Amino acid sequence: PAPAEAAGRLDAVLRVLYLIFNEGYAATAGPDLQHAKLAAEAIRLTRMVHTALPADSEVTGLLALMLLIHARHRARTGPDGTLIPMAEQDRSLWDAGEIAEGVALITCALPRGPTRVYQLQAAIAAIHDEAPAAAATDWPQIAALYDVLLQLDHSPVVALNHAVAVAMFRGPQAGLELLAALGSDTRINEDRRFHAVRAHLLEMTGDQDGARASYEAAAGRATNLQQKRYLHAQVARLDADAE
Repeated sequence: PAPAEAAGRLDAVLRVLYLIFNEGYAATAGPDLQHAKLAAEAIRLTRMVHTALPADSEVTGLLALMLLIHARHRARTGPDGTLIPMAEQDRSLWDAGEIAEGVALITCALPRGPTRVYQLQAAIAAIHDEAPAAAATDWPQIAALYDVLLQLDHSPVVALNHAVAVAMFRGPQAGLELLAALGSDTRINEDRRFHAVRAHLLEMTGDQDGARASYEAAAGRATNLQQKRYLHAQVARLDADAE
């Protein structure tokens, strides 16, 4: 195909591979939080594209992103399959080899050509993975990268993640102000993630009643059993704290 057509086809291929990976990493429905074999298959296919196009920085960025996220999969669930949020995960279970490979790939990709969406997402994932503990996460740098990413990708999910990053270093109220701007966006305001983030930030401010209501709203919108169980557990925890 002509160069312009080839670029469009490649973008579509990368998008499909990313969607496959995301479904493996966080299943949209069903009893299990993740399907590691599906995520691993997406990585295998992306390696094939990277082998064919080693100089394409966005292909490299996507492979790096997948590796850096997949590196955490063993720590994301408890023995019974329950969800464990990143801040509470045992980081010794993270795959050091995948992290090292992902960091090397994104370090190589960023200086080559224009910086695009998958490279920026991989850079953010690398910051998370290189932090020795949740408290050591470089949230200002993550927020700065999301600022750049928002210029390329105006999706509400990116805006939601940006709000979280801002809240983690400027305080929950700053994050809630950004969420308020998203409240009228129908692409995200009925999404479980929006209400779960809002619940977490409200809890950080001390608004237990508001947090409880938002956790309930998130649970009502969750389609994955483990996500639903986790959100209901947060409601129960707040109820127990109030007694």
